[in-house]
Amino acid sequence: MALSDDLFARALKVIPGGVNSPVRAFRSVGGAPFFVKAAHGATLTTADDRELIDFVCTWGPAIHGHNHPVIKTAIAKALENGTSFGTPNPYEVEMAELITRFVPSIQKVRMCNSGTEATMSAIRLARGFTGRDKIVKFSGCYHGHSDSLLIKAGSGALTHGNPDSAGVPASFAQETVVVGFNDRDALEAAFAANPGKIACVILEPYPANVGLILPAPGYLKFVRELCTREGAVLIFDEVMTGFRLAKGGVQEIEKIVPDLTTLGKIIGGGLPVGAFGGRADIMDKLAPVGPVYQAGTLSGNPLAMAAGIAGLKLLDELNPYSRLDTLGRQVRDTLAAAARAKGIAAQVPQVGSMFSIFFTPDPVTDYASALKASAPLFARFFRDCLDHGVYLPPSAYETCFISTAHQGEAIDRACEVMAGAVKRL
Repeated sequence: MALSDDLFARALKVIPGGVNSPVRAFRSVGGAPFFVKAAHGATLTTADDRELIDFVCTWGPAIHGHNHPVIKTAIAKALENGTSFGTPNPYEVEMAELITRFVPSIQKVRMCNSGTEATMSAIRLARGFTGRDKIVKFSGCYHGHSDSLLIKAGSGALTHGNPDSAGVPASFAQETVVVGFNDRDALEAAFAANPGKIACVILEPYPANVGLILPAPGYLKFVRELCTREGAVLIFDEVMTGFRLAKGGVQEIEKIVPDLTTLGKIIGGGLPVGAFGGRADIMDKLAPVGPVYQAGTLSGNPLAMAAGIAGLKLLDELNPYSRLDTLGRQVRDTLAAAARAKGIAAQVPQVGSMFSIFFTPDPVTDYASALKASAPLFARFFRDCLDHGVYLPPSAYETCFISTAHQGEAIDRACEVMAGAVKRL
């Protein structure tokens, strides 16, 4: 028995489903997950000593590749002084200064420990600031697993065919209004049906938990203007896109200024982290200066802050975004050409270092059109890629990530494998 198979058999006895996050399971693509013992650059090394070119990148954080020496050195240096203090520390101040410099809409920021914490806290803050209860989210957008947000969610909830999680009280769900992404009329109608009751609109400006979906021209500007008109707080969930597509995130690319922004992934450099920030007048409603309570013993942990600071400084120094977009376009064009040659209908949305593939003849613009793509065809594509040494997210409804470490041989080899997998469908 392979080591991964043995580990999974042991895990099934003591961990629900054998995994500590549903997105790691292989249920929608078949087979059992492999276990990783090491990661360097663009490569994972499994417990069975297989080497895989990785396009999951820890689900986004590894923009510099795995185990980057600068980040590793920063963690080691911080570790010399301790793992956690339970007090303010210098790293969290430097991180806050970097975030507010990179993302101008963020005037003040608070650290937390995960993207789920960040979005949950931002929504509580928006409710406390406005004195309203209802929130608007978009079908297929995933903002973590807090109760108010597991209504028509994406990511693992969508993959496992259960977008409305058990355990969420109906009374909570009633406070969440769900509309389709890119549907202007639906958002207008949501506000009309709930006059003066909507505290906030939360969205991934580039939804990336239902595959990758891009906004229609002018759509984000429309959402911004509608929130301003109706007095609702606009929250951009940039946990995935923040610092990955530009130093200022999607809001820099689209020139849209949200009221609050949630962050994570890259600002931890591979360690657990989250953050939310925005307008000072809203952020100052947080305790200890305001009435909205939010806390976390390990928030601003020195090891996570040191890793994140090193990663952000590398982005500032290297400015790799044009190079990453070139790699993304190479993958997109390779997949699209292979699908055309095979006569298979496929959509390959790509922006910067993010891409996905939908096996469908129609453009994917929202949750409903994403679900029309063939999940069984994706499962065959995934298995073929994995068999030939390329690891993609084990779901038809997730986004792939590219790192600077993919440049050169890794991206060329991966494109060859993915094109071959399409041709063998």
